[in-house]
Amino acid sequence: MAIVEVKVPQLSESVAEATMLQWKKKVGDAIAIDETLIEIETDKVVLEVPAPSAGVLIEILVADGGTVIAEQLIARIDTEATAGVTAPAAAPAAPAAAPAAAPASASTSAPAANGGAMAGVPMPSAAKLMADGNMPAGSVPGTGKDGRVTKGDVLAAPSATKLVTASAMPAAAAPVALLPQVAASKKPDDLGNRPEQRVPMSRLRARIAERLLQSQSTNAILTTFNEVNMAPVMEMRKRFQERFEKEHGVKLGFMSFFVKAAVHALKKFPLINASIDGNDIVYHGYFDIGIAVGSPRGLVVPILRNADQMSFAEIEKKIAEYGAKARDGKLGIEEMTGGTFSISNGGTFGSMLSTPIINPPQSAILGVHATKDRAVVENGQVVVRPMNYFALSYDHRIIDGREAVLGLVAMKEALEDPSRLLFDI
Repeated sequence: MAIVEVKVPQLSESVAEATMLQWKKKVGDAIAIDETLIEIETDKVVLEVPAPSAGVLIEILVADGGTVIAEQLIARIDTEATAGVTAPAAAPAAPAAAPAAAPASASTSAPAANGGAMAGVPMPSAAKLMADGNMPAGSVPGTGKDGRVTKGDVLAAPSATKLVTASAMPAAAAPVALLPQVAASKKPDDLGNRPEQRVPMSRLRARIAERLLQSQSTNAILTTFNEVNMAPVMEMRKRFQERFEKEHGVKLGFMSFFVKAAVHALKKFPLINASIDGNDIVYHGYFDIGIAVGSPRGLVVPILRNADQMSFAEIEKKIAEYGAKARDGKLGIEEMTGGTFSISNGGTFGSMLSTPIINPPQSAILGVHATKDRAVVENGQVVVRPMNYFALSYDHRIIDGREAVLGLVAMKEALEDPSRLLFDI
């Protein structure tokens, strides 16, 4: 038997522990090298744990929903076993060996013959399974260290069929969920037609709540608003959409314009791109723009590094990539770390107006909303224009109203005359 241990991967320095989501394999399943065994959720990302070697999964040490730390042992793989077999083939029993020991392998019968004190003693997880399945002591041969009975031994025993089916192995048809599925209350007499369901927060949701409360309690948040006539951008987008997509293989969206306009304003007003560190103001000479993205797990903010050096096509491709990763839970910690300014586009969901909350340690965030045809006055005449309300929330501790208002006006002017973005004026 060649046993390979499966451990929790190294976590970020700021992450102390993680939560096991759902095992993709069950004990006795054949495993291919690098095949995903389980996903582990931290307060930032979901990490996949790949199989370090091919073989058969013989033991799971931490169940779904368990809390783990970096480098913790969570499973074992037998590289020499075959699917459905969690112990090596039986070796010929020694003449003096008891009949009950015959199924055991040579490696496990030796300690028993020599009087090993731990031979046949079940490990804690194995003991619980045996108790749940009413399996008598000594009915399962051990293949663990010193002949001890492992969880894999119990699950592989013929008498454990019902136990494996009912409790140890999750049903193949069970829905994959990021949060534990908690049944609604079964007290119709108390609740009538008003059922409730209590579900623990995911680590990401808890972290989001913590950061938003931190932002509101530590920042002096103020929001300024302005309206933007999106007609020039929409006309330019319509004019070049087909050629752009053909040339770059990605659609020309509005977010690349918003990012370019934001960088344009941040260059003019560096305080909006700065942050506070103790009693110091840190001016960033680079522009790492966070793009708020909704995902099944909650709000995530991946970063466009050096956005000022990116083309429209590069921005659109990166945002599309981040969107796909967010949906699949594949965003890495490094992709969401840092950022000097953020953009939240609630308009994709139909929002007309909002006051976005700053993402610490940043000092400002731009909220973009739905573009709608509205009546506006131009040159004394009432006309219909596609208007979008922009909201800039900023930390009033370092950003005064003047910089905030003028910064938002600079974004507005850049979008209402996109040629400004070409000449940086």
